[in-house]
Amino acid sequence: MKTGSDRQYTEDFRQAAVKQVIEGGRSIPQVARSLEIPKGTLGNWVSRTRKGEPIAKRLPLEPVTELEAEVAGLRAENARLKVEKEILKKAAAYFAKEST
Repeated sequence: MKTGSDRQYTEDFRQAAVKQVIEGGRSIPQVARSLEIPKGTLGNWVSRTRKGEPIAKRLPLEPVTELEAEVAGLRAENARLKVEKEILKKAAAYFAKEST
């Protein structure tokens, strides 16, 4: 993946990011921050998905390398694990409060 305004994302990465917003109940700014992508970009992807449109307007100009795809997948997994960790922390605090 490239950095800056010419950065390109895999379809899997885009779908995983959108899924965190739509199914994971996280806000666009939270997910964008955790994945280190512009919140406007993620907002566009979410909007297109909700309208039933393809996430990408056009195909990437050049394919991403295997390493770039792996990094994107690991970032998405890391973000998902952060969400799960927060949910578990809240659940533990709730049950600790209930047991006292």
